[in-house]
Amino acid sequence: MLPQHIIWLSIVLTVSALGIFYIGRRLIRPMKWRSPWNQIAWAMLVVLFLLPVVVMMSIRLSDGSGTVLSWITYVGLGFFSSVFSFLVIRDVVLLLSTVSSKLVSFFSSKPKQTDPSRREFLVQSTNLGIIGAAAVATSYGIYEARKLPGIESIDIPLSRLPQEFDNFKIVQITDIHAGLTIDRQWIETVAEKVQSLSPDLIAFTGDMADGSVARLKRDVAPLGELRAPHGKFFVTGNHEYYSSADEWIAHVQRIGYDVLMNEHRAIEKNGAKIILAGVTDYSAGQFSKEQESDPRKAIYHAPNGDVKILMAHQPRTIYQTNDLNLDLVLSGHTHGGQFFPWNLLATLGQPFIKGLHRWNNSLVYVSKGTGYWGPPVRLGARSEITVLTLKKA
Repeated sequence: MLPQHIIWLSIVLTVSALGIFYIGRRLIRPMKWRSPWNQIAWAMLVVLFLLPVVVMMSIRLSDGSGTVLSWITYVGLGFFSSVFSFLVIRDVVLLLSTVSSKLVSFFSSKPKQTDPSRREFLVQSTNLGIIGAAAVATSYGIYEARKLPGIESIDIPLSRLPQEFDNFKIVQITDIHAGLTIDRQWIETVAEKVQSLSPDLIAFTGDMADGSVARLKRDVAPLGELRAPHGKFFVTGNHEYYSSADEWIAHVQRIGYDVLMNEHRAIEKNGAKIILAGVTDYSAGQFSKEQESDPRKAIYHAPNGDVKILMAHQPRTIYQTNDLNLDLVLSGHTHGGQFFPWNLLATLGQPFIKGLHRWNNSLVYVSKGTGYWGPPVRLGARSEITVLTLKKA
């Protein structure tokens, strides 16, 4: 069986290739540009398709940041994603219009004559409008992605919660994705905001960075300055395994996080306690059999009567927890979809994409992510820092 990340990359590349071809057929071909402009336009689309792969490979093979190239690549990818979406919407409308016209003509005693030149003008003029609309959507999406994450305040009612933990505040951050287009300056603003919330405990649910520790340790340093009286905890995400998970686990420990590798800790307050457990990423076993995600192992020997909170990067970990009597599961990974059409891929295999849900007897909270990945664009899914306040139900 192919590893999950290879399958995921294959899906992304296939969808991207089909999208680029579709854009060329519906945007470039109708313009009827003469040589060499037609070939140049197609070549630009091919370059756009290849650039993300080149950037990811250069990050793995080099200690250089490649920030300018990353920005060009991923802003371009975001722009053409919007172009693709608007083209599909336009073409669906045109198709419905054509079908309805043919139906009217079929049932009419006087068939309607079509004007090919009028349709050509309509396609060309709407193409220009689509380019303009995509530019506006991308610009706004960049603004949404780059501004300070919103604060999501969620009350979590737990019937088994000890009175001593009533109003206990867990601040969750996730999916920072340092590297590509996220650097130290942006992370510093996030860290300052997290600290200002006065968390009792910090839960980081994976995907700290994209790239090597050597290249990004300065960028993520502000995350090491965070403090909480009951500790700060980390679980691996899938992107840790793309960039040498063992090195990142060791570095995260060096900057003060307790990394939960299918294990738990007792959080104590005034003689009472709750159990905080954490699992490795759902896909970790494909990279290291020793680190395969195991929720049952994570809570092994934890007292049955205590409140149990599980940190798990991917929401689908909940499928493995049906008989574990968990009270709360904290996840990230999906970015809340981030923006269309990539939000459709984000839902694959995941039970939830954002927000608070109930799964059997457990509450599940899925963060929309504190950073972003790939295109520096968010539309309809603002990044977040989550404040989860435990309440005695």
